[in-house]
Amino acid sequence: MARMRAVDAAVLVLEKEGITNAFGVPGAAINPLYSALKARGTIRHVLARHVEGASHMAEGYTRAKAGNIGLCIGTSGPAGTDMITGLYSASADSIPILCITGQAPRARLNKEDFQAVDIASIAAPVAKWAVTVMEPYLVPMALQKAFHLMRSSRPGPVLIDLPVDVQLAEIEFDIDAYEPLCPFKPAMTRAQAEKALAMLNEAQKPLIVAGGGIINADASDLLIEFAEITGVPVIPTLMGWGAIPDDHRLMAGMCGLQTSHRYGNATMLASDFVFGIGNRWANRHTGSVDVYTKGKKFIHVDIEPTQIGRVFAPDLGVVSDAGAALKILLDVATEWRTAGKLRDWSGWAKECQQRKKTMKRKTHFEQVPLKPQRVYEEMNKAFGRDTTYVTTIGLSQIAGAQFLHVYKPRNWINCGQAGPLGWTLPAALGVRAADPDRDIVALSGDYDFQFMIEELAVGAQHKLPYIHVVVNNAYLGLIRQAQRGFSMDYEVSLAFENVNRVNDPEAGYGVDHVAVAEAMGCKAVRVKKPEEFAGAFKEAQRLMKEHQVPVVLEFILERVTNISMGTEIDKVTEFEELAESHEDAPTAIVMLD
Repeated sequence: MARMRAVDAAVLVLEKEGITNAFGVPGAAINPLYSALKARGTIRHVLARHVEGASHMAEGYTRAKAGNIGLCIGTSGPAGTDMITGLYSASADSIPILCITGQAPRARLNKEDFQAVDIASIAAPVAKWAVTVMEPYLVPMALQKAFHLMRSSRPGPVLIDLPVDVQLAEIEFDIDAYEPLCPFKPAMTRAQAEKALAMLNEAQKPLIVAGGGIINADASDLLIEFAEITGVPVIPTLMGWGAIPDDHRLMAGMCGLQTSHRYGNATMLASDFVFGIGNRWANRHTGSVDVYTKGKKFIHVDIEPTQIGRVFAPDLGVVSDAGAALKILLDVATEWRTAGKLRDWSGWAKECQQRKKTMKRKTHFEQVPLKPQRVYEEMNKAFGRDTTYVTTIGLSQIAGAQFLHVYKPRNWINCGQAGPLGWTLPAALGVRAADPDRDIVALSGDYDFQFMIEELAVGAQHKLPYIHVVVNNAYLGLIRQAQRGFSMDYEVSLAFENVNRVNDPEAGYGVDHVAVAEAMGCKAVRVKKPEEFAGAFKEAQRLMKEHQVPVVLEFILERVTNISMGTEIDKVTEFEELAESHEDAPTAIVMLD
């Protein structure tokens, strides 16, 4: 046993739980914890410019690698309220992050003290657990519970609020006697696996819907093996994209109202059986339940019992970690295949492959200003199979999901359910902090980029290089497109005549993103014409490697482009002509006007 401040014990616990990086902003009420971090010197800290940005950096850090947990730190009052969007985003996508806030002294709580707010109550709806720790010795114990909760069952975020006097109080603590708690993860039984495979065997046109739970469980290899043993095509959700490579013969495309492929929707409509693993039947994937489920039977495997039946009742529901489920399913399927007990779905798989070859959207346009689909076509050429894409919401994200290609798990890092603007930039910085070697390309529309543009300075200060593709049409493009249903175009234009852009043909686009990026200590390249693409991508990569800072790669788009989407998976509106229906048609997929 050793006598120490509660915050010194907290840092020892953080180390033992595997924390090596933190993102945050210091302040008076959290300075004791920062003094403990400084004294130990074992946890790297990245100073954000906005605490919401720090929370999204923590998200990006977690999402980048299996086993990671991002840590976000802030002071009392507004720092905690700034974290709420990050907590919501993490909670919605089953992402564990730990948020630690400072708090007024215990004697001053409920007395309207400066920056004293009941942050635990505010955070509770968007966290697995939110607590203000009122006893000093409970600080390390609260952290132990937090890590156990974050890792158990459906992962999610936790907020721990520490009054300043609790942080400073001395306790007796022995870190050598501390051990992380073993997380709880339910597992499918053999009997359940046999029941599921017996139901699958009755289907003529089955599909596997692969959700983000497979990536959370680090079980993508098991998914591919299971698909190959059974011969059943796979439809990844947006959060599960990358669990099976885009060019795998059994990757049948994504389904949905927006971030989907024409061939993915067509295959879903043609199927008669859906085996959902680690997915949540999100609305942007399903559209209306009646259309999505018509003529099909369903199995749903999820780690959280209350997810099963939440959207619609499956024919069979199994509570299990996706990795544990796939392992036993693979074992049983392998035995059945060897014994000749599994049905042959090769004809159905070939039918799905044919749709994938022929049902494409056009990407090759020569217009100036640029059409967005051409940007994504060129990105596919410029960036390799190992590229990690980071994005959040808007026409840029929807188009990216339709046209880009992803080949590995965690190479599509996307805020799925919450979709907060501004998420992309700090999340990309968190991904870089988690992995200094991978190729990272962020994708934003101009509005998403402007939301937290100040975080570029973080990338410059802390040498967190990546390429940020900004497709600039000076519009809130997705909202403008949605306003067509109201016959209006109201308060969604970002364009204005920028008086500081003398003799600049893009002055009417308003904000000069190149100038802002350079003012923040980063580098930037602007692209206006198709013939500039190849050189710009090479220049961006050169600048990033040479200067070790974020590089903004801005593409000047036509102002209005409508992207393919609809209200039902059988009613997606295509706004442009489609690619020629032959096997050599470009495999990229893009949004059309």
